[in-house]
Parts: sequence; structure tokens; C-alpha cells
Amino acid sequence: MINLYLRVTVALAVSFTVVSASAAVKDIEALFRPDSSNPQINEFINQTPSEGFCLQLPIVCKPAGLFTLIAPITFNASHTIQAFHTDPRQGGMAKVPSHWQQIEVTHESGARETLELRIAGVGHEAGVRTPVMDLVEGQAGGSIRDAWNLLWTGGGWAYAPAPCDGVGWYTLGPFGYNSFWRVPVNAGVCAKQARFAIPDFYYHYFVFGYELRTPSPLTMKSGRYHGSIEYSVGPGKDFDMGDLMIPNDDLLQLNFTLVVEHMLKVEIPPGGNKVELIPEGGWQAWLNQGRKPTRLFRDQTFNIWTSSQFKMQMTCEFTVGDVCGLEEPGGRIVALQVAVTLPTGLTSADGQPVVRQPLRVSGVGSELFQPGIYVDRKPGVLHFDIKQADVERMLSGEAATYRGNVTVVWDSEVG
Repeated sequence: MINLYLRVTVALAVSFTVVSASAAVKDIEALFRPDSSNPQINEFINQTPSEGFCLQLPIVCKPAGLFTLIAPITFNASHTIQAFHTDPRQGGMAKVPSHWQQIEVTHESGARETLELRIAGVGHEAGVRTPVMDLVEGQAGGSIRDAWNLLWTGGGWAYAPAPCDGVGWYTLGPFGYNSFWRVPVNAGVCAKQARFAIPDFYYHYFVFGYELRTPSPLTMKSGRYHGSIEYSVGPGKDFDMGDLMIPNDDLLQLNFTLVVEHMLKVEIPPGGNKVELIPEGGWQAWLNQGRKPTRLFRDQTFNIWTSSQFKMQMTCEFTVGDVCGLEEPGGRIVALQVAVTLPTGLTSADGQPVVRQPLRVSGVGSELFQPGIYVDRKPGVLHFDIKQADVERMLSGEAATYRGNVTVVWDSEVG
């Protein structure tokens, strides 16, 4: 008789973030949790609610995988913006870190992963302290919209200058104009030229859009990963709004948390923890025809749910070398071979399907199994086998019952 026991372990993590007191700080969190309704989708989902543009127009952002946050940093022009200035840095401009950057995130165990981020858009809550109708000297014919369009060459602030792209959305009033520009990868400077002198120009805040590339959660530990990146803000820096626009804070810090909630569950059918080994076709061939069995075996199915890497280990009441054994009351022990076959979607460390992989007391050969997809209640098999030489030894003496306890462990603590 063989008794099976199951142990599943899951990593937990606690960590702390130290924040610079002088920085504007925004937190971004993404979650991976296996979804039985979509087992083929194995990626992080951004849990951070968008602010600003993508909050107001999710239909524009969602298909592009774009998210926006408000940076609570105010910019004020140090001088009046001159009409038809020739230096783009003397007017309304933006240059943001639109290239992909790698950010390391760390688990409390020390495990490290890398995510990628780029700034993919910028929006301004732009304002003037003089009514915009006065700035265009009455040329707008009474229309605030026309006044804002006249204030800049190439149309209003919603008409993004190349290489940025406009989105056709804006809000406006006599003192303020809110719009958003998409920023392509490695876009460089996007600048607008004033057609009229603009005193006391300011940005009440700015909105930044971002795109994320997250690592594969199927190779990550359960728990929380933390990382951060700091951007400088101001003329000539990461977030650069030109030489005239001076921020009230020169640092923007983004803190990242990746939360991994893996599933590892194994279900053995009722009664499956008591395994009886029998010959092929049962004992009748021996009892009725005198044909001795050449092997005793039993295949025990189990169901597994997993999104995480795991290893399998085995402990025994009786051992024979590196495998378990069964013992009869007289003290004779025979070797019990135990192997595992895992369902499609799970592979060994070298990427091969797992078919009758031997389990050893030392754990050799079963140190790592890994999912390529979320495996959702798929069947596997534990194979129990006594080889011919040991069967002959068992049948050569008096009748006896051989028994032993075998503990098979599916363990998510890998490495």
C-alpha cells in the first residue's frame, strides 16, 4: 500500500519603498492572476487608474495600450513668448523620454526581472492670465475657439506639431486650453510657434501617457516586485518644455509594483492516495494458468492547476538507493519506481514534454517544471512500478503483503 501526500508552497513578499521628499511621485501597479476563462492570456494587467486624457477618452487609449497620469508639476514662463519666435525652445514645446527604457524590479528574495517603459504622450493644461481674446487683438470675431487657433501657427494647441500626433480632442475656455499629443518612439522635439505675444503663459500641470512591456509572469515568483525610475524635469532635461517654461519641481519619480499571484493546486481523486499494485490483466493469469507476472504497476491520475514553475520531490518510509521501497513483515524490501507524466503546457527545464520522468529521493531530474501557458485543471499521471527482477523475488517466498508510504511533493519554491 502506498500513501500519497501533497504539499504546495507559495512565496509571499513584503517590501518598502523610500521616496525622495522633493520629487513628484506616481505609483504604477500591474497584476498577474491566472484567469480560468482565458488560460491563454498570461500577462500583467495594469491596475493603475488612468488620469487625465485616458480617463476621459478610454476608447482612444485602450486599443493602443496607452495609459495616462497627471504629473502635479506646474510650469510658468520666465518671459513673454514672442510672436513668430524662430527658436523652438522659446515657445510652446515638449520633448519627453519617448524611447524604451529598461527598469529592474526586485522580489524580496532577491530575484530580479526587467520591465520596459516609454513615455508615449504628453498633454498640457495650458493657461494664460490675460483673456485669450485680448491676446489676438479681437481678430477671432468673438469665438474663444478661433482665438486659441489664431494664437499659434498651425492651428490651436490640439493640432500637434510634427513629429507628435494630435488626437482631435481638447477642452478650452477664455483662460485655458487642455489637449494631448501622442509621441512616437524617439520622437524628439515637438514645438509650436506663437503668432502673437503671450505674456504669463503657464501649464497648471502636465499629463503623460506611457506604455509598458512587462516580463513573462510564468517565470516569476509569487509575490511583489518593486522598482522605480526618476526623470529630471526642466529645460534640457528628460521632460523638457523649452527654455522659458520653468517647473516648480525638477524631479518626477515613478514607482512600479508587479504583483504575481500564482496558482499551484493538485487534486488527487477520492481514494487515490491508497495505491494497489497489480499485474497487467489482474492476478487471474497466475492463479488460473500459473503464469507469473513480470511487473506490478498502477497509474494514478491527478489534476493540476498551475501558472508557476515548480519542482517535484519524493520522500519514502523505506528507501532503496535513490528510490522508494516497499517492505514485507519479514523485512524484505523491493524497489518501487515512481515516475510522472505532466499535461501539455508543462515542460522540463530543457523545454521537453514531461513523459514518465523518474522521481528520485535526491530530486535529480525533477528540479524544474515550467508552464508555457496557464494550465487549468489538466490531468497528469503518477506511475508506480515494480520491475520484473523484484517481482520474481516477491513471488519466490511465502505469501506476504508489501507496503510503504511515499510522499510526493509539488513545490512552488524553485531555486
